[in-house]
Amino acid sequence: MGITVEERIEALLNSLPQSEKLAVISHGAVLYLSVLRKRLSFAEERIRQFEEKYNCSLDELDAKGLPDDADYLMHEDYIMWHHWVDTVEKLKEEIEILNEIATQGLCSGEFSC
Repeated sequence: MGITVEERIEALLNSLPQSEKLAVISHGAVLYLSVLRKRLSFAEERIRQFEEKYNCSLDELDAKGLPDDADYLMHEDYIMWHHWVDTVEKLKEEIEILNEIATQGLCSGEFSC
């Protein structure tokens, strides 16, 4: 079996001098943060739409439960609402980690923090 793309990239990164590797990773983190922030904004908007539609937060709905007469669409929305809340939590964690990588990398190189 041949070398995977991931293994090839890792090998190439490891062949760089430490300072260059750090610059690539920290600058890449900065660029990827933009992507994650867009995803976060999208997910938060989906949550807002559900909150407006059902006039409550997911926590409030979880506390009182779905109404006995909830239709198929409400059940589907409920599942998707949970998905978007989970997505927001995961994205916030990833953003926090990448922020730290970007800050540490940039502070050690071209910029002083």
